[in-house]
Amino acid sequence: MDWKNDMGFKVVLTDKAKLHAQNILDYIFYELENVQAAVSVEQDMKDTAARLSHVADNLKLCDAPELRALGYRTIHLIRHRYFMLYKIIDDCAYIIGIYHDLQDYENILK
Repeated sequence: MDWKNDMGFKVVLTDKAKLHAQNILDYIFYELENVQAAVSVEQDMKDTAARLSHVADNLKLCDAPELRALGYRTIHLIRHRYFMLYKIIDDCAYIIGIYHDLQDYENILK
């Protein structure tokens, strides 16, 4: 996947987030056998990362006190029920993970 952008914050996909993205896409592609959906979700991830490069510092911190204290924020994919958990350091937005809206990601991170 190419997650590069030319403006705003540099978006960096951590190894953990890359693994999350690949697991999501593999599940849709291989388990659900839905090639079109996998392509659509992948494009939505790329579009969201591009949008993140422009709005990273405008989105609110997470509601959970532990995550807020660490500076984590979320951005939701536009067309699918997934979101990216990220943290801003200097001029970079580091995507820490990609989760489904129904996942209990707060407890996963503890």
